Amino acid sequence: MRIVVADCSVDYSGRLSAHLPLARRVLLVKADGSVLVHSDGGSYKPLNWMSPPCRMTESVPDPEQAEAGVTAVWTVQHTKTDDRLVVQLHAVHADTSHDLGIDPGLVKDGVEAHLQKLLAEQVDLLGAGHTLVRREYPTAIGPVDILARPPGSPGHVAVEIKRRGDIDGVEQLTRYLELLNRDPLLAPVTGVFAAQEIKPQARVLATDRGIRCLVLDYDAMRGVDDPESRLF
Repeated sequence: MRIVVADCSVDYSGRLSAHLPLARRVLLVKADGSVLVHSDGGSYKPLNWMSPPCRMTESVPDPEQAEAGVTAVWTVQHTKTDDRLVVQLHAVHADTSHDLGIDPGLVKDGVEAHLQKLLAEQVDLLGAGHTLVRREYPTAIGPVDILARPPGSPGHVAVEIKRRGDIDGVEQLTRYLELLNRDPLLAPVTGVFAAQEIKPQARVLATDRGIRCLVLDYDAMRGVDDPESRLF
């Protein structure tokens, strides 16, 4: 991973356009080709990014850019779409590279991991006719718990699974959806926030963002409880 701290401006063009004015930021260039632009705020969500497959080239600025103080230009071009991220560097304060090796991935809480396995096996809980595409679908910002395909319609469904669903989980799924919907082979991607218990504030936020909520009955999914035989 290459980590660059620099004064830079950033322009994104493609299906949408966005501009970040000149400021000091952290630029991450990962081994998978992804490039992420971070500020000292906003938790771990990047200000902008380009996910793989993409290709980054570094070039010298043209005379007009050089006159404006630009010392180098990064152009990150997605290989399957017209999306492009252009970073104009004015001053580089640090530039280091590190070999992080192979990451073993997130080790989830036992119940949460089991919920994921059970929902993948019982994907019809998302709705009749849904089919499983993959568990732990990889993205540049982490794996999506479950990626499924709805019946009779294009696109996909991304599912984030928690034991207790709170606002942070909805924010996490929102970031996945923003990234996945950039891929024309997946879009449109809708979200399902699944948990044993979903807090009211999280449900309100999810509904406002068009994310469906699904309450999971762990015992029923394991086959140790029959909800239809309950008195309450």
